[in-house]
Amino acid sequence: MAIPLSYNIRNLLTRRLTTILTVAGMSLVVFVFATILMLAEGLEKTLVETGSYKNVIVIRKGSTAEVMSGIEREKAAVIETSPEIAASADGDKLTVREMVVLITLKKRSTGAPSNVTIRGIDRHSLELRPQVHLVSGRLPSMGSLEVMVGRSIQKQFSGMDLNGTIRSAKRSWRIVGIFDAGSTGYSSEIWGDATQFMQAFRRPVYSSITFKLRDPSLFAQVRDRIATDPRLKLDAKRETTYYADQSEIMAKFLRILGFTLTLIFSIGAVIGAMITMYASVAHRVAEIGTLRALGFGRRSILAAFLMESLLLGLSGGVIGLGCASLMQFITISTLNFQTFSELAFRFTLSPPIIIEGMLFSMIMGFVGGFLPALRASRMKIVDALRAT
Repeated sequence: MAIPLSYNIRNLLTRRLTTILTVAGMSLVVFVFATILMLAEGLEKTLVETGSYKNVIVIRKGSTAEVMSGIEREKAAVIETSPEIAASADGDKLTVREMVVLITLKKRSTGAPSNVTIRGIDRHSLELRPQVHLVSGRLPSMGSLEVMVGRSIQKQFSGMDLNGTIRSAKRSWRIVGIFDAGSTGYSSEIWGDATQFMQAFRRPVYSSITFKLRDPSLFAQVRDRIATDPRLKLDAKRETTYYADQSEIMAKFLRILGFTLTLIFSIGAVIGAMITMYASVAHRVAEIGTLRALGFGRRSILAAFLMESLLLGLSGGVIGLGCASLMQFITISTLNFQTFSELAFRFTLSPPIIIEGMLFSMIMGFVGGFLPALRASRMKIVDALRAT
């Protein structure tokens, strides 16, 4: 015979203060756990969405990022002869030669310097990235000292407004446009003419070659040919794979940090739940004896007290995840360990994080309530009734 759920709920409501404190402790743990996982998820989503499955990026063999790569003009010309490359709107091959460097700018909020990515673009760069669109001003003219800045850069750094000037590489670059690339890494970049950047920063080589495949299924074919060509010594990756790799180190660090902090905080939450349930058992000895006398078995008593503890965990999980979901409205900017440049991204709450958060809260409830529930179930009827 099972004890009804309403009995457990009434008991928790009777002890409002201890119930609230225990739930608050569990919800704080779940909030910390979910928030840090949301950071890692947001970082990965931002970088993965930066790339396109149809696009291929070519960098120097052994390089982990564009900023560390170098591709000579002769090698770029060889890549551009690949028959797998799609045609652009004007009939040319849809391929771009780009250069990536880092410059230092001051943040609006603190005035502290931070690295920002500058991307030298080609005339087909925007055609390859349909997610990029101008929100104010105009596109920079090719062959000029004009740039456009991503929306995240414009918000986070000083002097990045329209018609402002960036002083770098002993030249003044005029900001003629602000662009938005949605929740992608391009919003954290500054774009201008690749040729002008190469001259100003004294870079005789490109950082990468990016092109669009006419058929995504041809990737393995073009990748193998580039990898085996002894003249090139280059690696070809899908853009989605390349940007996923960019998030790997940072995301792994955040997840390890999240699990470590959660483990530490969860010990306190479990102890709190255990104290609450032990106190509940101590105050309800006579009640437990009455339930046993009415015919409820040891398993029913064990299940009833475990259910109360699980309800505490469930409540903590719901409240913690509810608070964590509000973090999705916040955009943060941090240093990407892979590229050493500033990257803006949002907290992202995904279904797996919700499941993990609720599962973790229920585990805390179970661990915190098992021993008290076991003690309650092992009480002898006579001893319990004597407490009356």
